[in-house]
Amino acid sequence: MVKFSKELEAQLIPEWKDAFVNYWQLKKHVKKIKLSRKLNLHSQDSHTDFGFTIFDPIRAAVKQISSGICNAAGKPETIQVSSGTPIAKGQDENEEEEEEEKEVHDDQLSSEEDEVKAFFEDLDEELKKVNQFYKTKESEFLERGEILTKQLQILLDLKQVLVDRRKKSQMSKVGAGVLPWSRSPSGRNSDYSDSSTECFSSGSPRETSQTDDVIAALEKNGINFIGSATRSKTKKGKPKMAMRVDIPAIAPARSISAVTAMLWEDLVNNPKKEGHGEFINRKKIQCAEKMIRGAFVELYRGLGLVKTYSSLNMVAFVKILKKFDKVSHQQASAGYLYAVKRSHFISSDKVVRLMDEMESLFTKHFANDDRKKAMKFLRPQQRKESHMVTFLVGLFTGSFVTLFSVYSILANMCGMFTPRADAAYMETVYPIFSMFALLSLHLFMYGCNLFMWKGTRINRNFIFEFQPTTALKYRDAFLICTCLMTTVVGAMCSLTLLICPLNIFYRSTRYCFIRVIRNIVCSPFYKVLMVDFFMADQLTSQIPLLRHLESSACYFFSGSFGTHRYETCKSGKLYRELAYVISFAPYYWRAMQCARRWFDECDPNHLANLGKYVSALVAAGARITYARQPTTFWMIIVLVTSLVATVYQLYWDFVKDWGLLNPRSKNPWLRDNLIMKKKSIYYMSIALNFVLRVAWVETVIRFKHVGVVELRLLEFFLASLEVIRRGHWNFYRLENEHLNNVGKYRAVKTVPLPFHETDSDG
Repeated sequence: MVKFSKELEAQLIPEWKDAFVNYWQLKKHVKKIKLSRKLNLHSQDSHTDFGFTIFDPIRAAVKQISSGICNAAGKPETIQVSSGTPIAKGQDENEEEEEEEKEVHDDQLSSEEDEVKAFFEDLDEELKKVNQFYKTKESEFLERGEILTKQLQILLDLKQVLVDRRKKSQMSKVGAGVLPWSRSPSGRNSDYSDSSTECFSSGSPRETSQTDDVIAALEKNGINFIGSATRSKTKKGKPKMAMRVDIPAIAPARSISAVTAMLWEDLVNNPKKEGHGEFINRKKIQCAEKMIRGAFVELYRGLGLVKTYSSLNMVAFVKILKKFDKVSHQQASAGYLYAVKRSHFISSDKVVRLMDEMESLFTKHFANDDRKKAMKFLRPQQRKESHMVTFLVGLFTGSFVTLFSVYSILANMCGMFTPRADAAYMETVYPIFSMFALLSLHLFMYGCNLFMWKGTRINRNFIFEFQPTTALKYRDAFLICTCLMTTVVGAMCSLTLLICPLNIFYRSTRYCFIRVIRNIVCSPFYKVLMVDFFMADQLTSQIPLLRHLESSACYFFSGSFGTHRYETCKSGKLYRELAYVISFAPYYWRAMQCARRWFDECDPNHLANLGKYVSALVAAGARITYARQPTTFWMIIVLVTSLVATVYQLYWDFVKDWGLLNPRSKNPWLRDNLIMKKKSIYYMSIALNFVLRVAWVETVIRFKHVGVVELRLLEFFLASLEVIRRGHWNFYRLENEHLNNVGKYRAVKTVPLPFHETDSDG
């Protein structure tokens, strides 16, 4: 049977761990009480110890029977709860006799009573903490539920107005079912600004009537319009109102429109100039509906977490009080549990009622009254792990090891790796093999990351905003890695499988990967999420892979594979220029992501992070030039730029990404909160990251008298070290992000809502 402490550790919400009952600390108190009781009993026995006699077994039996009778009789016990209300156990028949007995045994039982007092003081503090946190989260989610219900009603009214307008337009054969809403070019009033729209009246009776319908529909839901009570007009005869529809600027089209709107506002002093304006159509309403649906799902998930928080804490109180009763031979659990059940986190049913309300609203408006369909969104089922995946991992691993061993033996027998061998084979085979080997190594390191994140309960799905039902598990990552290396000869098949539309071989993961790569390539125009810049950081460690991909593509598409002349590509000017572009691209994408995050959040730290990638970009360019022109001048340039970039990167790794090197931390030069118990692991990780960061020194040393095979193996070894460093970096980066979420009790996403009230100046 699993101990409750391990069960609690496995089921509690990681981000709210500090708000749960500190069951482990209370358990230590119980153990201290047990030890104190044993010491007291031992001291009592030592006063009457006259050696072993034949009457000892009889004496022990009589003592046990008498103690049982005394316990059955039940001495009165009083336990104080934080409210100050005493909880009495047994019948208090003679208080004077009880006081006399306490005075007699005061010297012997003082230690045990102190431990019992400390136990209940800590228990009161834990109960107070749980109640306070539950009230905070309950009020937070109730407020979000109220706002969300209001947003839903606005959406329903707007959809109804759209339907009515479309019907009227079809009857009159005019228009195509749109509302005459004019958009203000300003996009600065919102963090997610794609449009900041205001209702207008164009002057015609029909359009004025339509605008009045919209205003009436929105005013029913509490949207306050300036002057709406009297329909006050501006100087140009337009009604004053303050309602804005915000759609996140997460796509290039929306980002470009937001930037264009901002420039238009800067160039034109009066953005509300006369004109036909733009229209809000069904597409904009559909975007708002999708946002509200996502907010419903996150709110329902958060309410479920609050419900789990309440039930787990209740079980923890029950378990620890039972342990106390068992150790101290007191019946305190029933009375204290009565006080616990009267506490707010157990007696309040607001969360349950709100869950039922959200469930019914979601089923009605987003699932067409199909509860089974609604539950797929609200309560997604976890994907079951299959033993077949483990079997296939072992099968492909064995196949790869066997095939690679046979290949190595045959290549050695044929003399392919000897200095006299033709360099053409190595120059053509090495880029292909190295490309897939580095990719497989990166997948293997990611699988190790997934395994460690699962073991340390780092909520990667919440941080990366992955769906739990389709998120990749560590066994799946290992399977992809081993399968890729086994089928390395089928390179084109792998590319075809990546874009295969059939629901096979982790389609959701493949499509998510394609979307993330698309977001990275179009970095300035997509809103940057955690998964986007995390993947972009992975690409900065895979520049050798991208270079090998360039070599392989040139070899096949230029026809060199038919003539066996590998020099065709490397001697071309375009190929040499593309080397700079490919080496710069990952750093450029990452820098653009930092610029976009600064634009969205106005945080100067993102500009400092941008400088780090610019310095890395300059250092990469200097190293490429030095490899082609090994002069003293370029060696000095490489030393200076690489040293600056390395110091910049090491500082950012340790201080910003990992949150370490804090001189005021209770853990010397680390951070206050650590997931792994051994501090030495963090110190070794700092040293390892430092060593792997300075691997660029090899480009300056430039080993002489090294053959082609040894040179390629050295390049592959250094590229592999960078991939290993990145996998090592990944764990601590996500650990720090997880601890930031824990510190702010973030376990549920905050979904932006489309409808906002603003102040209008007419």
